[in-house]
Amino acid sequence: MMKYARLAAAAALALSLAAPVSVSAQADEWPVTSGDYVEISMIKVDDGHGLEYVQYLAGNWRKSQDYAKQQGWISGYEIWTNEYAREDEADIYLVTFTPQLPDAAEAERRDRQYRQYMAQTIAQQEAASAGRAEYRHLAGSMLLRRQNWK
Repeated sequence: MMKYARLAAAAALALSLAAPVSVSAQADEWPVTSGDYVEISMIKVDDGHGLEYVQYLAGNWRKSQDYAKQQGWISGYEIWTNEYAREDEADIYLVTFTPQLPDAAEAERRDRQYRQYMAQTIAQQEAASAGRAEYRHLAGSMLLRRQNWK
């Protein structure tokens, strides 16, 4: 009987020593997993050019975003407006959700494919961007990453 009592005590001791290991292993894990990247471009538009810029967004920008989504390069995009923008704040926030960031070779491949789809050369893209720069200003940008609960 004493032999079984010692064996039971040894088993209980072994279990009690093992329990803190599994608890500490759980405490050392993140309770979240990484999700999509979220790119936010903060745009300031000069007075009198709001309609002009939104028409660009509804045209070429939307066409390019829809194409990127169709290709699986992005998972979604949104336009947010700052309804009470102060002088030093952006008027428009362009938000793009990306499952993963491409490496350099993939980014170059996508750029070529995009230019072919849009039927524009790099020079044409640069000229169009310069035209918008007359009234549209990048006030800042952020690259965030969504965290999902496990």
